[in-house]
Amino acid sequence: MSTASGSTWYEIRLHGRLDSRWSDWFDGLTLTAGADGSTTLRGPVADQAALYGVLQRLRDLGLPLISIAQIEPNTGDKP
Repeated sequence: MSTASGSTWYEIRLHGRLDSRWSDWFDGLTLTAGADGSTTLRGPVADQAALYGVLQRLRDLGLPLISIAQIEPNTGDKP
């Protein structure tokens, strides 16, 4: 599910809330708060090393990981 730029899109769900100001710390991934108290990070990740970097940042914040999945980008999503 790579884009023309070689990035693969991921959706990462967390138990806990992060507001949109954290987006820059997560390399521009889109952060969305869920009604169930979760946060979803969504967007392109350059490679496996970048993905592990995102996961390490989440670990450092102490937020439990619910799921991670490769996804297809929607046409309305930012690159």
